[in-house]
This record gives sequence, structure tokens and C-alpha cells, in this order.
Amino acid sequence: MAEPLHSAAIHHLPPFVTAPGETDILFVVMAIVVGLGVIGIGIFYFKLHALPEHLAHRGQKVQLELVAVLALIALFTHNHAFWIAALLLAVVPLPDFTTPLASIARSLERLAASAAPADAAPAPRPTPAHDADQAILTDARPRANQEA
Repeated sequence: MAEPLHSAAIHHLPPFVTAPGETDILFVVMAIVVGLGVIGIGIFYFKLHALPEHLAHRGQKVQLELVAVLALIALFTHNHAFWIAALLLAVVPLPDFTTPLASIARSLERLAASAAPADAAPAPRPTPAHDADQAILTDARPRANQEA
């Protein structure tokens, strides 16, 4: 501060007041702090929005995709209900419906492949009572083919 102070100024100025034409150190430090703070808050915000996706990685692929879509919708619309739904869906394990259905489908394919066609199925064997009734009926019919 080579220039004399203004007559209205106090004689003892705080250290953060700079003389005209000099670099304002407090402004530079605060600009760096604010810049790093904004970047830090942004990183925290994106990490927080990715939390449901990280939690859903231990689950099934369908669950992960659904959680990822909900988190993206929440990120772009700023609607927190989607993010809460994604977080709840990531935490709650979904039951596995595909494995039993796939097993049922494989079993049905094996049954269909091993079963014979309907026209080639053998006729059921008659019971002994049925044989006796059949014998009575054949004896009572006239035998036209035997005489010839």
C-alpha cells in the first residue's frame, strides 16, 4: 500500500482488504473453495443417485435394469418418488419365477418327446371279464366266413 489512505478510512485496515491494482487473495481462495465445493457436491449427488444401482447388482438382471431405469427417470425429472421406488426395489429381493417355469417347460418337452403318437398307441388289454363277454358274443353271431 504505497498510496496514502483516504481521509474517511480507518487507520487500521483488516488484512483481507487489498489496495487498488493488487490481487485479492481472499477472493481467489474463496473462488477455489466454492469451485471444489460445487464439484464435491455434484460427485456426492451422482454417487447418491447411483446407490440403488449398486445395491441391485447382487440381484437379478431384470431387477438391475428396472432399478437403473427408475434411477435415470428420477435423475432427469427430479422426482424423488422414482428414486425411492428404485431404492426399495433394490433392497427387496425379487422372487425367482423364471427357474421353476423353465424347469416346467423342460419337463413338458421331455414328456412330449417321449410320448408316442396317438394313432400308434397300442390298444388296451381287455380284462378277463371282458374276454368272457366277447366269447359269448362271438359264439352267438352267425359265421358266414367259416362256411365258405
